Amino acid sequence: MIAISTVTYTVLALGSAWLPSMGTLLTARFFLGTMHPTSLMTGYILVTEITEIKKRSTMAMLSLSAWSVGASLWGLWAYLERNWRWLQTYVSLFCPIFLPALLFLKESPRWLAVRGQHQKALSVLRVAAKMNGTTLPPTDKMLRIMQEVQQQSKSEAEARSNMPLTQRIVDQVTILFRTRKLVTITIITCIGYFSVAMVYFGLLLAATTYDVDPFMYVAISGLVELPSTINIFVVEIIGRKKSGMACFGLCAVMLLLQPLVPTNLKWLSITLVMIGKLLSTAAFSVMFLYTSELFPTEIRTQGMSAGMISSRIGAFIAPFFMSALEPKYPWAVSVVFGLAAAVAAVSFVPLWETMNTCLPDTVAQLEEMQIPRKVKKPPSE
Repeated sequence: MIAISTVTYTVLALGSAWLPSMGTLLTARFFLGTMHPTSLMTGYILVTEITEIKKRSTMAMLSLSAWSVGASLWGLWAYLERNWRWLQTYVSLFCPIFLPALLFLKESPRWLAVRGQHQKALSVLRVAAKMNGTTLPPTDKMLRIMQEVQQQSKSEAEARSNMPLTQRIVDQVTILFRTRKLVTITIITCIGYFSVAMVYFGLLLAATTYDVDPFMYVAISGLVELPSTINIFVVEIIGRKKSGMACFGLCAVMLLLQPLVPTNLKWLSITLVMIGKLLSTAAFSVMFLYTSELFPTEIRTQGMSAGMISSRIGAFIAPFFMSALEPKYPWAVSVVFGLAAAVAAVSFVPLWETMNTCLPDTVAQLEEMQIPRKVKKPPSE
């Protein structure tokens, strides 16, 4: 999926800059919008599945840090190049640079184990062990673990295969709502992604709302995202749940305070908005990490895809809120976004901490998990 989405995205990104009509451009943009989250999410899942517990959050969140650099450069690029075709071409030239990396990517051994491709999984793990200068457990032990994981997934798949076709379709559509834990994770994931995307992209487009230079606003809004990388250390100190609640909660406070600032203190108003933007970026990174650890391997992609769909809904609703409120009630833009962040913060309450826990590979493992009441030390193996 990473290869397909990345290659397709590269071709479309470069080609769409020179399409002759609005209709063809919108079609290309539609498929770009499809490939972008596919590549981003699948790559992120691969990072979380191949990284050991102690380094998982660091590697996962570092993989998103380049987003902030790219966001800050948009203001500079757009200021230097006002022709949209050349602007699209210049920024898209970064895409081919990534393509050689596809030659070095390995499949997730977790995914291979769940699918019963044990020898391929062992091959990937041997390469990893050699690169890290470590020794794997005995082969028979590893095969036994993989077979147990596969058997759990296979038993559930066989049970579904005996269902009538219509029931199997319904089962696949409702797979994220099969158990109480999955329902909790799925609903909160969708709320969190919807809220954070609405706030993030809404604030990114809010230059006219706050009456500032759009080029400067975009550049600064990208630069203020860079400190969000401190979350790499925060999630290791206080955990994923508390980090998420803190990011959303503080973001809500900043945005709800912004309408109270006197009009002659524009600098303070923009500062509050920028801090809110910083915190929404931090919340985005926590959401990615947290949900990737909550969903089991066999449906991790489906679960995070549901969250990504919710984020796209939030992203395209944001401009309509702004268009409806900005002419008469510009202060209400920050209030709506602040309330959305507050709802997301409260929604985290039913979840459990995933810090220093092994990723569940099957729904059965998720159901058998004992919900940790406090942060644990990482397991020795």
